[in-house]
Amino acid sequence: MSSSPPSLSPSTTSTDIPTGSALRANLAMGVGSFAIGTGEFVIMGLLPEVARDLNVTIPQAGHVISAYALGVVIGAPLLAVLAASWPRRRLLIALMVAFGLGNFASAIAPGYLSLNLLRFLAGLPHGTYFGVAALVAASMAPPGRRGQAVGQVMLGLTIATLIGVPIAAWLGQVLGWRAAFVFVGALAILCAVLILRALPEIPAEAGASPLRELGALKRPQVWLTLAIGAIGFGGLFSVFSYVKPTMMELAGMPLGQIPIVLALFGVGMVIGNLIGPRFADRALMPTVAGLLVWGALILAAYSFTAYHPWLGSLNVLLVGTLVALGPVLQVRLMDVAGDAQTLAAALNHSAFNAANALGAWLGGVAVTAGLGWSSTGWVGALLALAGLAVFAVSVRSAGRDTAR
Repeated sequence: MSSSPPSLSPSTTSTDIPTGSALRANLAMGVGSFAIGTGEFVIMGLLPEVARDLNVTIPQAGHVISAYALGVVIGAPLLAVLAASWPRRRLLIALMVAFGLGNFASAIAPGYLSLNLLRFLAGLPHGTYFGVAALVAASMAPPGRRGQAVGQVMLGLTIATLIGVPIAAWLGQVLGWRAAFVFVGALAILCAVLILRALPEIPAEAGASPLRELGALKRPQVWLTLAIGAIGFGGLFSVFSYVKPTMMELAGMPLGQIPIVLALFGVGMVIGNLIGPRFADRALMPTVAGLLVWGALILAAYSFTAYHPWLGSLNVLLVGTLVALGPVLQVRLMDVAGDAQTLAAALNHSAFNAANALGAWLGGVAVTAGLGWSSTGWVGALLALAGLAVFAVSVRSAGRDTAR
């Protein structure tokens, strides 16, 4: 009995694939999302241990986070273009193995500079993996369920905040920070094995090439969709980046209760990831607009609720639901990228890393300017409204193109 599922020809439609087989394949790819989410976020809680072991300051240790993010931003378009003609299963396995090796190597980094370099290398497969996995999941989905299929793959990323990160952080505390990266590397290799067994052979689209993928950069709607994510999604990070000092300083929460707030944020992410794609499958563009309006409201509300422990905590959960914008915009990119699907899908995750940097930076600027910790909510609301403005430009531009 073969351990691998049958091949799919490029003409195979989603209805040719049993629902159970597609679900198993999505869950296998979701393990990769779980590994990536764990690896990306666990280091934030282990910076003191890293700094002490490598004899650097905590802010210097924080540069390894930036190094990883830089790897994501650069690797997403680069690998998507170079591997445009690779069969999908082979590409996903290669990306997961590379991610796993990057984490194993990070665990044995001899010093500060080498750790930064290895975190950069570990970040390279991140965006391309998510982009290709989303495309594969959508290609196997029944009609009208692309968003939910993409959401199933992304679910691993949100669950990582609830389960993967705490486990890896515990290992890092007990066995040393290097053990956390070993755990992440093992998850990546497990994912590669699961993909090998669960995912059908899916060739790249006929005529796929690096030059054709670069054609995505000529499409205004691709850039506008990426801008919606890079700007509108930044509001989530303007609040979440400073949620710990905000809740401690304004709401008077003790340090021991902060993990509960962070867990509520993770719960919100899971809820958003489950519900958002369902709305997107029914009405994609209204869902994008609705999420941006929802974001502006709940981020602005945080400026008031942050003074109250329970109201603030509930608001943090609601902020977490904004992660729904990720899979929703991923589906939008599939609609506007034409025959350059891989690059556009991968760039979505470069845009979200840009949102992370933009939101955290602007939130910090507001606090440093003396506007107080609650100002991060207003910054987030303005970013959501700015994203909504870009969305309006996108809709108007698409309307003009249709009228021609």
